[in-house]
Amino acid sequence: MAALRALLSWVRAPLLLRPGWPAPRRFASGTNFEYIIAEKKGKNSTVGLIRLNRPKALNALCNGLIVELNQALEAFEKDPAVGAIVLTGGEKAFAAGADIKEMQNHTFQDCYSSKFLSHWDQLTRVKKPVIAAVNGYALGGGCELAMMCDIIYAGEKAQFGQPEILIGTIPGAGGTQRLTRAVGKSLAMEMILTGDRISAQDAKQAGLVSKIFPVETLVEEAIQCAEKIASNSKIVAAMAKESVNAAFEMTLTEGNKLEKKLFYSTFATVSKQHPDGESVRFQP
Repeated sequence: MAALRALLSWVRAPLLLRPGWPAPRRFASGTNFEYIIAEKKGKNSTVGLIRLNRPKALNALCNGLIVELNQALEAFEKDPAVGAIVLTGGEKAFAAGADIKEMQNHTFQDCYSSKFLSHWDQLTRVKKPVIAAVNGYALGGGCELAMMCDIIYAGEKAQFGQPEILIGTIPGAGGTQRLTRAVGKSLAMEMILTGDRISAQDAKQAGLVSKIFPVETLVEEAIQCAEKIASNSKIVAAMAKESVNAAFEMTLTEGNKLEKKLFYSTFATVSKQHPDGESVRFQP
């Protein structure tokens, strides 16, 4: 608990508020989050675990939850002991979508002028590897949040979907882009245009999910994977993550150039002033 208090003390001021949204609570050291649970896991506390915690709302993604999630991500990113992060929800729902009650009265002018949802993608800027452990519903914003992670593990009863069209809108936090890259145009089009869900088994077959586990063991399996990742060099893991992600942004030629540059850099010795205090010189 003392480690968590120290962790939360690093949290910076929350992001700017959007019009019409309630002010998020400021958390002093030693207090608990309202919408998430953040703690360290693993034998040596090398894994940051973030659990979405709005069970009555099926973990609907309200502004307060996203602000707290970003705070926890920032704190774990800065913690030199943490090498990987696991993001999960409950057994019934990872996250059943954005909080419609919070969004329903927004106008085009509100959304455009406030850059609505622009703070949802901080997860994509985290350098440490992030594993999504998805049980139950991952719909709309919940599916988009899972796809922002680097690895998706699914419980055997998980369901994925982008049902925004059923309420007269489209995905707004990367759903049309990341889902298409993950599963291909045809399946992405079908899911987005019909609002239909796919099972964990179908998601794995399509390439959206890495592995499937029983509901009750899913989070522990994700933590074990995160521990294995955290046992490697944090700097090299960040390089590997950057290089893989570049495959979705660059041409093959550009991506290969970046890979070579990062590969060469692993033969150098990192300054001992680095927070990790580690050498990443290649060891044959």
